[in-house]
Amino acid sequence: MNKKLLALFFVFALALGSILIVQGCAPKDEGMEEGMEEGMEGAEEMVKLKIATDATWPPFESVDTETDEIVGFDIDLMNAIAKAGGFEVEFVNVNWDGIFNGLNAEKYDAIFSSVSITDERKKQYDFSDSYYAISQALILKNEDAEGVTVLDDLAGKKIGAQNGTTGAIFISKNDKVELVPYDDVTLSIEALVRGDVIAIVCDHPVAFDYALKNEAYKDKLTVVNSDLNEGDLEPLGIVVKKGNSEILALINKGLAEVKKGDTISELEKKWGIK
Repeated sequence: MNKKLLALFFVFALALGSILIVQGCAPKDEGMEEGMEEGMEGAEEMVKLKIATDATWPPFESVDTETDEIVGFDIDLMNAIAKAGGFEVEFVNVNWDGIFNGLNAEKYDAIFSSVSITDERKKQYDFSDSYYAISQALILKNEDAEGVTVLDDLAGKKIGAQNGTTGAIFISKNDKVELVPYDDVTLSIEALVRGDVIAIVCDHPVAFDYALKNEAYKDKLTVVNSDLNEGDLEPLGIVVKKGNSEILALINKGLAEVKKGDTISELEKKWGIK
């Protein structure tokens, strides 16, 4: 290669290098940058909350015997709240007697299990806005129901309820009857059918479900009073650990959106809640 050609080669190489340097320093294309940012945002994981429920309270929450899935009014409502609030949920079935201890131990993020909001519970836990309201109901066997409408009519008798529920609390406030606590409402119903107790007290939608719809009991049981509270309804709420404002805000945001529509009334019809 002669000297002229060699000189031209070096000039060309220098020019090409300058072009590449200029391009490398040029501002990024805004459209491309925005697209990358949007892709990164879309890749962010959605918040997922673990929700505990005692699935022994149809129609609010129970286990479908065919699919083994937890189903019910509360389950459908929580799914709707999650969708409206922009988060996901996972349900776990937890016995009532340990459900609050599990929340304190942070085994899950919240409890959605037809929990009545009471002043005593509010001292220990935080509640969402109320999503429904219930009364306590009195269930007896058909042959024992005549002339009975309130607890006083059963003076001296044993009355069953699930331990730690507002139904059990209601019975305990009446010194004319004896409270017999059970681990879950199904056990109390079975005790009633056997004759171990004369009656049981539980949330009115649950009472109607067992007495009117459950094939095993509907011909044996009757609801003699679905408003033992005499119009003083108990608001139901979703429970979170005391001070967990972030989770509470997330749930309340979704619940507020759901309340704007017809979801709750539609779920009432779906699950036959009166």
